[in-house]
Amino acid sequence: MREISPRDYAALSAAGASPFLLDVREGWEVAIVAAPGATHIPMGEIPGRLAEIPTDREIVVLCKVGGRSLQVALFLEARGYHPVANLTGGILAWAAQVDPALATY
Repeated sequence: MREISPRDYAALSAAGASPFLLDVREGWEVAIVAAPGATHIPMGEIPGRLAEIPTDREIVVLCKVGGRSLQVALFLEARGYHPVANLTGGILAWAAQVDPALATY
């Protein structure tokens, strides 16, 4: 499982790559600030919603700071999803590195 910075993810997206961005934060967190283009599935719901996660493209997982997303990325890899990456620093790093206009909490 690899790590990807918000800057590198933004560069991939700008270059036309289309990784599946999976936001595993809770609903109240997404209500404060949503990651652009992300699909929201809270961490606790991942096992029951695996069918919603594609198997034919790269998956980049994010949370607030990177801990929950790392756990989910490892969980997905153990179940055969590849490639999977953890967005280092989460939405807080995204706000700091890519889009300072995003709300933080």
